Amino acid sequence: MYLIGYDIGSSSIKAALVDARTGETVGIAQHPETEMAIAAPEPGWAEQDPETWWNHVCSATRKLLRQTEADPLAVRAVGIAYQMHGLVLIDRDRKVLRPSIIWCDSRAVDIGREAFRHIGHEKSLEHLLNSPGNFTASKLRWVKENEPGVYKKIHKMMLPGDYIAMRLTGEVNTTIGGLSEGVLWDFKENDIARLLLEQYGIEADLLPEWRPTFSEQGLLTDAAAEATGLPAGIPVSYRAGDQPNNALALNVLEPGEVAATGGTSGVVYAVTDQPLYDPKSRVNGFAHVNYTQAEPRIGVLMCINGAGIQYSWLKHQTMPPDISYEAMERLASSVPVGAEGISVLPFGNGAERILENRELGSQWYGLDFNRHTRGHLIRAGLEGVAFAFTYGIEILQKMGLRIEVMRVGNDNLFQSRLFAETVATLAGSQIEMLETTGAVGAARGAGVGAGIYDSLADAFREIKLVDTYQPKKNVALYRDAYEQWRLHLDNQLALRREM
Repeated sequence: MYLIGYDIGSSSIKAALVDARTGETVGIAQHPETEMAIAAPEPGWAEQDPETWWNHVCSATRKLLRQTEADPLAVRAVGIAYQMHGLVLIDRDRKVLRPSIIWCDSRAVDIGREAFRHIGHEKSLEHLLNSPGNFTASKLRWVKENEPGVYKKIHKMMLPGDYIAMRLTGEVNTTIGGLSEGVLWDFKENDIARLLLEQYGIEADLLPEWRPTFSEQGLLTDAAAEATGLPAGIPVSYRAGDQPNNALALNVLEPGEVAATGGTSGVVYAVTDQPLYDPKSRVNGFAHVNYTQAEPRIGVLMCINGAGIQYSWLKHQTMPPDISYEAMERLASSVPVGAEGISVLPFGNGAERILENRELGSQWYGLDFNRHTRGHLIRAGLEGVAFAFTYGIEILQKMGLRIEVMRVGNDNLFQSRLFAETVATLAGSQIEMLETTGAVGAARGAGVGAGIYDSLADAFREIKLVDTYQPKKNVALYRDAYEQWRLHLDNQLALRREM
């Protein structure tokens, strides 16, 4: 008996097959092999075609079934994790009306800022735990203002995971977690965010009906079965944004537990049972996968858009074509802490929430053409992302959240010991690396939603510890390099305030 989970990213689609009885991962497949393209028709824009996601879901599923030689008829349930904050629009025939405006698109920043001012900062934060910001609701308002012909044709707006669930089941629905990711959930009223819908002039009936995160959200259609190779009639029984799902995969479910990841973007995700918010709305609160009115579980999310994408850019644009990330790590490790004077601000992937939605671009400081080598560039690039993590973690700590232990998966930037130890040292936190992925977490979540597991505890009882990163003793060296980085950041922020 198997469970299948998908991780619908902006770089690739991953699919995992899990043995429901043993909990073991039978196989993982990715499609495409290279990173998916992100279209940028204008500066600060980021779009993808939802149909492309669906095609890669089908290809990844068939690839996974071939690799594992598993009997498709033994698959019992499907779970979906997906890139958060994207906007997908469909008409009454369930046809996509325009490319998806995805998470790192910055076009709606000013719209969200203006709504924050009109609603009132305190009221917005008390009800939404966020400013409207650059999230899904603000992107929908942008469409209303700039593409009225498209807006008139909208039957439903969806998040990326809702779209994939629709292609699998034919059903159009979402979850409370999904609504909260779009800043479309009112935590104070425990209902859809009518105060923001009214501010934006958006009709409530454009939102799909919501289902529990762990529940039968639809059954695979004959058409989806033919396209994927899975059996018709099995349920999609779990759905969550990639960061809540990553926390689920790491068994981060209760107050005081913390997850982190360093993919295209970087995230620290701390669970609390209190409606916490940052007065400047530099971090975000969302309904966690186990959120209920009686026992609220809120994930406070600190996000850095420019994380793994900077390291990928560095590899592909400045390194030899055949170099591996392992070889890059060796080069970086030969360079001392602080990269002998180079500092990098990694904010080249759109507006940064932790910087109050400012777009700084990636900035490099201190390059000496007579001294610095590729190893210096790599170390400075990794440290720049680690320092951005530290900056964000300090915001969480000032909110009263304790970051004593962070759990991470055995993938992305945290596979770099240099990166992980830099974060651990500056945060004063232990980092535990576990053998799991987002797609595996989604598969296990599907088992909970389908009733195959009795509880979340049952589903996530055994997760293998791969490695542990402890803070380094020479913390002063790391702190000096971080303070130099902070000086450059503060100068850039001061310049933006004067403009």
